[in-house]
Amino acid sequence: MARDKPTNFSPGGQERFATTHWSMVLAAGRSSSTRHEPALSTLCQTYWFPLYAYLRRHGHDAHQAADSTQAFFAQMLDKDYLRKVKPKGGKFRSFLLTALKHFVANERARAAAKKRGGGRSVISLDFANAETQYALEPADDLTAERLFEKSWALTVLERTMERLAAELASKGKQELFDHLRVYLAAEPSAIPYREVAAELGMTEGAARVAVHRLRKRCGQLLRDEIAQTVADEEQIDDEIRGLFAALGG
Repeated sequence: MARDKPTNFSPGGQERFATTHWSMVLAAGRSSSTRHEPALSTLCQTYWFPLYAYLRRHGHDAHQAADSTQAFFAQMLDKDYLRKVKPKGGKFRSFLLTALKHFVANERARAAAKKRGGGRSVISLDFANAETQYALEPADDLTAERLFEKSWALTVLERTMERLAAELASKGKQELFDHLRVYLAAEPSAIPYREVAAELGMTEGAARVAVHRLRKRCGQLLRDEIAQTVADEEQIDDEIRGLFAALGG
Protein backbone atom coordinates (compact mmCIF):
# COMPACT_ATOMS: atom_id res chain seq x y z
CA MET A 1 0.00 0.00 0.00
CA ALA A 2 1.43 3.33 -1.06
CA ARG A 3 2.28 5.74 1.71
CA ASP A 4 0.64 9.15 1.80
CA LYS A 5 2.72 11.95 0.41
CA PRO A 6 4.56 13.90 3.14
CA THR A 7 2.86 17.09 4.20
CA ASN A 8 3.82 20.08 6.29
CA PHE A 9 2.35 18.47 9.39
CA SER A 10 3.82 15.00 9.01
CA PRO A 11 6.91 13.80 10.92
CA GLY A 12 9.83 16.01 10.03
CA GLY A 13 7.37 18.73 9.15
CA GLN A 14 9.19 21.42 11.11
CA GLU A 15 11.79 21.61 8.34
CA ARG A 16 9.16 21.59 5.61
CA PHE A 17 7.11 24.13 7.53
CA ALA A 18 9.69 26.77 6.67
CA THR A 19 8.49 26.52 3.06
CA THR A 20 4.80 27.27 3.67
CA HIS A 21 3.58 30.46 2.05
CA TRP A 22 3.15 32.55 5.21
CA SER A 23 6.40 31.33 6.77
CA MET A 24 8.25 32.36 3.61
CA VAL A 25 6.62 35.80 3.74
CA LEU A 26 7.59 36.31 7.38
CA ALA A 27 11.17 35.20 6.74
CA ALA A 28 11.51 37.39 3.65
CA GLY A 29 10.19 40.38 5.58
CA ARG A 30 13.28 40.16 7.76
CA SER A 31 15.69 40.15 4.84
CA SER A 32 16.42 42.11 1.68
CA SER A 33 15.05 39.32 -0.49
CA THR A 34 12.02 39.77 -2.74
CA ARG A 35 11.20 36.06 -2.75
CA HIS A 36 8.19 36.73 -0.53
CA GLU A 37 6.24 38.28 -3.38
CA PRO A 38 5.06 35.08 -5.16
CA ALA A 39 4.09 33.49 -1.83
CA LEU A 40 2.24 36.58 -0.63
CA SER A 41 0.51 36.99 -4.00
CA THR A 42 -0.68 33.39 -3.80
CA LEU A 43 -2.13 33.95 -0.34
CA CYS A 44 -3.82 37.19 -1.38
CA GLN A 45 -5.33 35.66 -4.52
CA THR A 46 -6.70 32.79 -2.44
CA TYR A 47 -8.08 34.73 0.51
CA TRP A 48 -9.12 38.09 -0.94
CA PHE A 49 -12.89 37.57 -0.75
CA PRO A 50 -13.13 37.66 3.07
CA LEU A 51 -11.50 41.11 2.88
CA TYR A 52 -13.94 42.24 0.21
CA ALA A 53 -16.88 40.94 2.25
CA TYR A 54 -15.58 42.78 5.33
CA LEU A 55 -15.38 46.05 3.40
CA ARG A 56 -18.86 45.61 1.94
CA ARG A 57 -20.34 44.91 5.36
CA HIS A 58 -18.35 47.84 6.75
CA GLY A 59 -20.25 50.19 4.43
CA HIS A 60 -18.27 50.28 1.19
CA ASP A 61 -20.21 49.92 -2.04
CA ALA A 62 -19.05 47.33 -4.59
CA HIS A 63 -16.78 49.76 -6.45
CA GLN A 64 -15.23 51.15 -3.27
CA ALA A 65 -14.69 47.66 -1.85
CA ALA A 66 -12.93 46.52 -5.04
CA ASP A 67 -10.72 49.63 -5.14
CA SER A 68 -9.89 49.39 -1.44
CA THR A 69 -9.05 45.69 -1.70
CA GLN A 70 -6.57 46.38 -4.50
CA ALA A 71 -5.16 49.41 -2.65
CA PHE A 72 -4.73 47.30 0.46
CA PHE A 73 -2.83 44.66 -1.51
CA ALA A 74 -0.63 47.37 -3.04
CA GLN A 75 0.34 48.24 0.52
CA MET A 76 0.77 44.59 1.46
CA LEU A 77 3.15 43.95 -1.42
CA ASP A 78 5.32 46.89 -0.42
CA LYS A 79 8.59 45.48 0.94
CA ASP A 80 9.05 48.30 3.46
CA TYR A 81 5.55 47.73 4.86
CA LEU A 82 6.10 44.00 5.23
CA ARG A 83 9.36 44.58 7.07
CA LYS A 84 7.58 46.70 9.69
CA VAL A 85 4.64 44.42 10.41
CA LYS A 86 4.49 42.24 13.49
CA PRO A 87 1.93 39.51 12.76
CA LYS A 88 -0.25 38.69 15.76
CA GLY A 89 0.40 35.09 16.73
CA GLY A 90 1.99 34.38 13.36
CA LYS A 91 -1.38 33.75 11.69
CA PHE A 92 -2.08 35.21 8.27
CA ARG A 93 -5.82 35.40 9.02
CA SER A 94 -5.33 37.48 12.18
CA PHE A 95 -2.69 39.62 10.52
CA LEU A 96 -4.89 40.41 7.52
CA LEU A 97 -7.92 41.41 9.56
CA THR A 98 -5.90 43.62 11.90
CA ALA A 99 -4.06 45.24 9.01
CA LEU A 100 -7.30 45.85 7.10
CA LYS A 101 -8.92 47.49 10.14
CA HIS A 102 -5.99 49.88 10.43
CA PHE A 103 -6.12 50.50 6.71
CA VAL A 104 -9.83 51.40 6.79
CA ALA A 105 -9.50 53.53 9.92
CA ASN A 106 -6.66 55.62 8.54
CA GLU A 107 -7.92 57.53 5.51
CA ARG A 108 -4.57 59.12 4.78
CA ALA A 109 -2.80 55.78 4.89
CA ARG A 110 -5.43 54.33 2.57
CA ALA A 111 -5.06 57.22 0.13
CA ALA A 112 -1.29 56.82 0.19
CA ALA A 113 -1.56 53.09 -0.45
CA LYS A 114 -3.95 53.69 -3.33
CA LYS A 115 -1.55 56.24 -4.78
CA ARG A 116 1.30 53.74 -4.54
CA GLY A 117 -0.89 51.30 -6.40
CA GLY A 118 -1.54 53.96 -9.03
CA GLY A 119 -5.14 52.84 -9.36
CA ARG A 120 -3.95 49.67 -11.05
CA SER A 121 -4.77 46.07 -10.24
CA VAL A 122 -1.74 44.71 -8.42
CA ILE A 123 -3.27 41.24 -8.22
CA SER A 124 -5.74 39.62 -10.60
CA LEU A 125 -8.99 39.17 -8.65
CA ASP A 126 -12.45 38.14 -9.83
CA PHE A 127 -14.48 41.14 -8.67
CA ALA A 128 -17.04 40.45 -11.42
CA ASN A 129 -18.41 37.53 -9.40
CA ALA A 130 -17.72 39.04 -5.99
CA GLU A 131 -21.14 40.67 -5.67
CA THR A 132 -22.89 37.46 -6.62
CA GLN A 133 -20.99 35.69 -3.88
CA TYR A 134 -21.55 38.53 -1.40
CA ALA A 135 -25.30 38.47 -2.10
CA LEU A 136 -25.40 34.94 -0.68
CA GLU A 137 -24.17 36.18 2.70
CA PRO A 138 -26.66 36.83 5.54
CA ALA A 139 -28.20 40.27 5.17
CA ASP A 140 -27.53 41.76 8.58
CA ASP A 141 -27.05 39.20 11.34
CA LEU A 142 -23.25 39.12 11.11
CA THR A 143 -20.85 41.92 11.96
CA ALA A 144 -18.09 42.73 9.49
CA GLU A 145 -15.61 40.84 11.68
CA ARG A 146 -17.78 37.72 11.95
CA LEU A 147 -18.50 37.81 8.22
CA PHE A 148 -14.76 37.96 7.57
CA GLU A 149 -14.18 34.91 9.78
CA LYS A 150 -17.01 32.96 8.16
CA SER A 151 -15.90 33.87 4.62
CA TRP A 152 -12.35 32.88 5.52
CA ALA A 153 -13.50 29.49 6.80
CA LEU A 154 -15.59 28.84 3.70
CA THR A 155 -12.65 29.81 1.48
CA VAL A 156 -10.38 27.35 3.29
CA LEU A 157 -12.92 24.54 2.85
CA GLU A 158 -13.51 25.45 -0.79
CA ARG A 159 -9.78 25.38 -1.47
CA THR A 160 -9.51 22.01 0.26
CA MET A 161 -12.32 20.51 -1.83
CA GLU A 162 -10.83 21.92 -5.03
CA ARG A 163 -7.50 20.29 -4.24
CA LEU A 164 -9.18 16.98 -3.41
CA ALA A 165 -11.21 17.09 -6.63
CA ALA A 166 -8.12 17.85 -8.70
CA GLU A 167 -6.21 15.04 -7.02
CA LEU A 168 -8.96 12.50 -7.73
CA ALA A 169 -9.35 13.73 -11.31
CA SER A 170 -5.62 13.29 -11.92
CA LYS A 171 -6.03 9.65 -10.90
CA GLY A 172 -9.00 9.09 -13.20
CA LYS A 173 -11.45 9.06 -10.29
CA GLN A 174 -13.52 12.15 -11.08
CA GLU A 175 -16.77 10.15 -11.22
CA LEU A 176 -16.02 8.60 -7.84
CA PHE A 177 -15.48 12.03 -6.31
CA ASP A 178 -18.59 13.49 -7.92
CA HIS A 179 -20.76 10.75 -6.46
CA LEU A 180 -19.19 10.56 -3.00
CA ARG A 181 -18.50 14.23 -2.22
CA VAL A 182 -21.96 14.54 -0.62
CA TYR A 183 -20.69 12.34 2.22
CA LEU A 184 -17.88 14.79 3.00
CA ALA A 185 -20.26 17.50 4.20
CA ALA A 186 -20.69 18.24 7.90
CA GLU A 187 -24.35 17.23 7.69
CA PRO A 188 -24.90 13.51 6.96
CA SER A 189 -26.14 12.83 3.44
CA ALA A 190 -29.67 11.45 3.11
CA ILE A 191 -28.64 9.43 0.06
CA PRO A 192 -28.30 5.73 1.00
CA TYR A 193 -24.88 4.24 0.33
CA ARG A 194 -26.45 1.39 -1.61
CA GLU A 195 -27.85 3.81 -4.22
CA VAL A 196 -24.52 5.52 -4.84
CA ALA A 197 -22.72 2.19 -4.82
CA ALA A 198 -25.07 0.87 -7.51
CA GLU A 199 -24.43 3.92 -9.68
CA LEU A 200 -20.70 3.41 -9.33
CA GLY A 201 -20.88 -0.33 -9.91
CA MET A 202 -19.41 -1.26 -6.54
CA THR A 203 -20.64 -2.87 -3.36
CA GLU A 204 -22.04 -0.82 -0.50
CA GLY A 205 -19.07 -1.85 1.62
CA ALA A 206 -16.62 -0.66 -1.03
CA ALA A 207 -18.44 2.67 -1.22
CA ARG A 208 -18.16 3.13 2.54
CA VAL A 209 -14.44 2.35 2.43
CA ALA A 210 -13.99 4.87 -0.40
CA VAL A 211 -15.79 7.55 1.61
CA HIS A 212 -13.61 6.80 4.64
CA ARG A 213 -10.49 7.28 2.51
CA LEU A 214 -11.83 10.49 1.01
CA ARG A 215 -12.58 11.88 4.46
CA LYS A 216 -9.09 11.00 5.64
CA ARG A 217 -7.46 12.63 2.62
CA CYS A 218 -9.74 15.65 2.92
CA GLY A 219 -8.62 16.08 6.52
CA GLN A 220 -4.98 15.91 5.46
CA LEU A 221 -5.49 18.49 2.74
CA LEU A 222 -7.39 20.75 5.14
CA ARG A 223 -4.47 20.72 7.56
CA ASP A 224 -2.04 21.33 4.72
CA GLU A 225 -4.13 24.26 3.44
CA ILE A 226 -4.23 25.83 6.89
CA ALA A 227 -0.50 25.23 7.28
CA GLN A 228 0.06 27.70 4.44
CA THR A 229 -1.44 30.49 6.56
CA VAL A 230 0.28 29.99 9.92
CA ALA A 231 3.90 30.30 10.98
CA ASP A 232 4.01 27.33 13.35
CA GLU A 233 2.79 23.76 13.06
CA GLU A 234 1.31 23.92 16.56
CA GLN A 235 -1.19 26.56 15.41
CA ILE A 236 -2.95 24.28 12.93
CA ASP A 237 -5.33 22.63 15.39
CA ASP A 238 -6.25 26.00 16.89
CA GLU A 239 -7.04 27.33 13.41
CA ILE A 240 -9.21 24.30 12.65
CA ARG A 241 -11.19 24.88 15.84
CA GLY A 242 -11.59 28.53 14.91
CA LEU A 243 -12.68 27.58 11.41
CA PHE A 244 -15.55 25.39 12.55
CA ALA A 245 -16.50 27.86 15.27
CA ALA A 246 -16.84 30.55 12.60
CA LEU A 247 -19.06 28.30 10.51
CA GLY A 248 -21.22 27.39 13.47
CA GLY A 249 -21.57 30.94 14.78
